[in-house]
Order: sequence, then structure tokens, then C-alpha cells
Amino acid sequence: MGNPKGEVQRRVLLLCGDYMEDYEAMVPFQALQAFGVSVDAVSPVKKAGDICATAITIQVESTDQANKESRGHNFTLNATFDDIEFDKYDGLVIPGGRSPEHLAMKASVVELARKFSDSRKPIAAICHGLLVLAPAGAVKGRKCTAVSTMKPGLVAAGAHWVEPDTLSVCVADDNLTTGVTYYGNPEFIGLFLKALGGNICASERRVLIIIGNYAEDYEVTVPYQTLKVLGCHVDVVCPKKKAGDTCPTAIRDLEGGQTYSEIRGHNFVLTADFESIDASSYDALVLPGGKAPEFLALKEDVIVLVKQFMEARKPVASICHGLEILVAAGVLQV
Repeated sequence: MGNPKGEVQRRVLLLCGDYMEDYEAMVPFQALQAFGVSVDAVSPVKKAGDICATAITIQVESTDQANKESRGHNFTLNATFDDIEFDKYDGLVIPGGRSPEHLAMKASVVELARKFSDSRKPIAAICHGLLVLAPAGAVKGRKCTAVSTMKPGLVAAGAHWVEPDTLSVCVADDNLTTGVTYYGNPEFIGLFLKALGGNICASERRVLIIIGNYAEDYEVTVPYQTLKVLGCHVDVVCPKKKAGDTCPTAIRDLEGGQTYSEIRGHNFVLTADFESIDASSYDALVLPGGKAPEFLALKEDVIVLVKQFMEARKPVASICHGLEILVAAGVLQV
């Protein structure tokens, strides 16, 4: 979206709460900033610098009646809810997860959502985030979608329900953008940026991301989904694994000790077979951090790929421990 000279920077509010869905909070938070949008993350009764625990929801067998849920990251708020000045914001984002059930019970939150709706400012709500909009009258007469269990309540609130056929479906109705789950984050964020007045020029670039088991959670998914907002074709691969296989990610947080804590994160689904990768068919390479690079740096086929990108002077982005792979490839020397 950018912020050309003379253009006023857009500013949006991210409405958070404990056990909001992890990727539905952090991916929009970081992706919107990457596109030049200022984002204030707030939560009732909390202040800037406080944290909200996130929740990780993992899809389980279709015969089960609920998904598996575990604790995710510590998400640090960067603004104070009680200091919100409505007129300073251009849009509102509401993640899903467990938090909307409780946020919808707070009069101050519902009134805030009503103000955004009545003023026709862009609103983006995903999954259970629509629970906040229903009591605010913000879905009445509007086309919207969410996880299927939300249908009865939204229809009762006057919404025109759009039945999703996948977990990535998104719907735009004037200033309102809704989505089913974080699998649709690229389209969800793109539609919200458009509602804010942004103009994203679709890219046909092809990007390769190399990961392994226990790659750092956000360092994989945030670049993956943000690049897809741009229209890039992004393949994520892992040695000895194929498209459809998964790599568990690692969640690391600084919690006051001498080093970070670490727990298991999401199961990231790979999009391509490592053995079929041809470096010449890609325009750029991304190497996330986490524990994975320690082992990827020992694999000759990974080193060969990295050298091919560097020798062709194609963009290579490496973060945190991802640089261990570049060191092993001997490509950092001047």
C-alpha cells in the first residue's frame, strides 16, 4: 500500500483479547504494517506493554465435533484501550478465537464496533470475530461468512449468510470484510487493504521458502501469507518431504529468563516437493529461523540450492537462526 509523499498514513485498530486465534492476530498485525498501515493492538482492561495469550487451533478429523486447541504466543499490546480516540482510526480488525465470546459481553467493545459500523469505516472480522459485530448491529443486512457454527447466531442478527466451501473463503460487502479462518488471511488482508483505499499491484514473482521441523512459527507463516497478499506464488518445502506433508513449528517467547521458552506450534502444510525444486524457476528465497536451520545447514542439497540463489544474485531473506544456513554455504564472505 505504501505511504507516498503527501498521502496520509492509514491507521487501524486491532481488537485483541486472551486466547484470540494466533495467526488471525499476528499475521494481520505485521502484514498491514508491511504495507504501510499503522496498527494499534488493544484489549479492554489492558495497557500498552501488557500481553494477551493467543490460542492455536489445529484442524482435526472431520468426524470430531471440535478442533484441538493449545496455548500459543504472548502477544504484546502496543496501545491502551482506554486511550482510544475513535476519530483517529480508519479501520477495525477483529481476530477470531475464544476472545470474541468475552469481548462481545463488554459494552465498551460493542459500542466501539457500532461506531465503526455506523461511520462506514472499513471493518475486517474473521472466524469468531463476528461475535463482536452481531450485538453492534454491524452484520444486519450484510453478506458475511465465518466458520459454519457461527451461522445460526449471525442469521438471527440479520446477516445474509454466505456458506463457505473451504476454510479460506472471504466475503466483501462494502466496508465489511469477513473470513472463515486464517487459511484465508492473504485474501482477507488484501480485501481490507482495498477497503482502506489501498491499491496492491499483483506480483507474478515466485518465492521459495525452505523450512524444517521446528522452524520458528511466525518466521514461516507471516512471510508466507504476506507475500501471497502481494499475489506472489510461494512454495514452502522441506528436505525429504513432499507437498501435503507437515512440519511442526516452534513457538518461542521471552518470559523473563536468560533465554526464551519454546513450545510446539502449528503443523505447517508444505506446498511442494523438495526433490522437484529448480532454483532457476524462482525469483527469491526465504530462510526462516528456529531450530530447523541447525539441521538444514548440514544438508548438502539445501546448501546447493542456497548457493544457486546467491550466485544468480536473486533476493535472499534470512532471519534469526536462518543465517546458519548462509554461513554453512559460505556466501557471507566479502
